[in-house]
Amino acid sequence: MAAPDRLAFVCPRLAGSGAVGGAETLLKNLATHAAARGVAVDFLTTCAQSHFTWENTLPPGVERMGGMDVHFFPVDERNPGQFLQIQQQIDRGRPVSVEEELLWLKNGVNSTALMQHLAQHAASYRAILLGPYLFGLTWFAALAHPERALLVPCLHDEPFAKLACMRRLFAETAGCLFNTQAERELAGELFQYPDARARIVGMGLDAFTADPTAFAKRRKINAPYVLYSGRREPLKGTPLLCDYLHAFRQRTGRDVKLVLTGSGDIDAPAELWPHIFDAGFVSEDEKHEAMAGAVAFVHPSVNESFGIVLLEAFLAGTPGLVHARSRVLVSQCRAANAGLWFRHYPDFETQLTYLLDHPAERAQLGRNGRDYVTREYAWPVIEDKFFAALDALLPR
Repeated sequence: MAAPDRLAFVCPRLAGSGAVGGAETLLKNLATHAAARGVAVDFLTTCAQSHFTWENTLPPGVERMGGMDVHFFPVDERNPGQFLQIQQQIDRGRPVSVEEELLWLKNGVNSTALMQHLAQHAASYRAILLGPYLFGLTWFAALAHPERALLVPCLHDEPFAKLACMRRLFAETAGCLFNTQAERELAGELFQYPDARARIVGMGLDAFTADPTAFAKRRKINAPYVLYSGRREPLKGTPLLCDYLHAFRQRTGRDVKLVLTGSGDIDAPAELWPHIFDAGFVSEDEKHEAMAGAVAFVHPSVNESFGIVLLEAFLAGTPGLVHARSRVLVSQCRAANAGLWFRHYPDFETQLTYLLDHPAERAQLGRNGRDYVTREYAWPVIEDKFFAALDALLPR
């Protein structure tokens, strides 16, 4: 019997419904582009929008959206205290038992209703694509249907990836769609992940044009600025970025502003606050204008599996300035010849000074980035990789 054409995507939150995150955006965009190619797609997600509380804030049910059926399922009751206690142990590198790992997974985000849907309909799906890897929902759903499960893991080099339960997840599921070669290499180091079950796909981006003066004019910014877009939290490195930019302003005496788009609290020195422009959630057009006008897009995170916003900045003609400990972000800057990286504050000062003082070279880095993303990440290219990966990992 031929395999059915229908695909299921499982993700704890739906991007764009009060939720922001690279993994959520990746899963949603892959799903909508699969639907645009004529494939029947069910997107299975929860009624939660916050990845901190996992409170059910959206109504359960099915909506037709982007050419696919989006199913919203309620999140199960959880014990946040127990979850955080075990998570802190894991995060600090302290050993935990297999039983504690399972308690951590169960008290993260889960949905019995979603699992029941999969139990009833799994045979109607050619593949069940799930991500990111570290959520209980991903783990339980994938291991309930391992022969159809393809992980889109968004894997990071972090303590959670070293748990015994994660080794089991990667060992027992049918395959993985990685975002970058660097992420695929990390899976090899952590799990000895076999080439036969691995494919690199990533996410496509649509080219755009943006006026590099529009954002500064609208926001009345009269000095050069660097930009960060996304969640503001220690894991993303935003406190480090604020500390570094504060030190840069004090040491060099140069008036460089910091623009942030996205969500979350900003942990910054008091003296820097008059020079921070918190734009919050902005439209895609305004985000692209902010990118186009920046001296650099600064990405201080060390745990990334795919720098979507970095690639967007490249498309805007803006170079990246990234943390040297992020093998993914550095590899993207190298491949595109479109960015610089820093190991510590002296590097940061040197690289930012170079970008400020060499506008022609900065512009060339930006052109390199735009050409690279246009060539390597056009949606037709990514769609072909996605369907080739399906055929290779789950042949009909």
